[in-house]
Amino acid sequence: MTGFLFELTFLLAAPVWLLMVFAPAWRITERVATSPLTVLPLLVVWVVLAAPVASELWTAVSSPDIDTFRDLVALPNGAGAIWAQVIAWDLLLGQWMYREARRLAVPPLLMGPLLILTILLSPLGLPLFLVVRAVWSSRAPLRRTEPALT
Repeated sequence: MTGFLFELTFLLAAPVWLLMVFAPAWRITERVATSPLTVLPLLVVWVVLAAPVASELWTAVSSPDIDTFRDLVALPNGAGAIWAQVIAWDLLLGQWMYREARRLAVPPLLMGPLLILTILLSPLGLPLFLVVRAVWSSRAPLRRTEPALT
């Protein structure tokens, strides 16, 4: 069951990523990417995975040290819960990047690879996007009048 939930986690996020990367201009993509509800199924998986290791999880987050964290991720449910949390966070981050890119009219051919990099390694994708965002903010008129998250 844990292995299935681990795999299900990414499968639940994949449709949103696919829309943002391959169909950025579709109206449905805009509606999906502006909703924070996209992470709710991932959080349900997180709860199911985290519940059996709740005490270990609490210990790892309330008194963090490398050995306690290592003990948590050595447990199948612990690793699965961490994975679900990372996927949910990366999805929210990707949705914000998508919305900012649309607002600034960053070309989809540039954003697609940045979003894919963010899916795989968000600590690399985010800083690169922030550079792109800074460049586009300084040279392009905004597409919309929505306030930007800073």
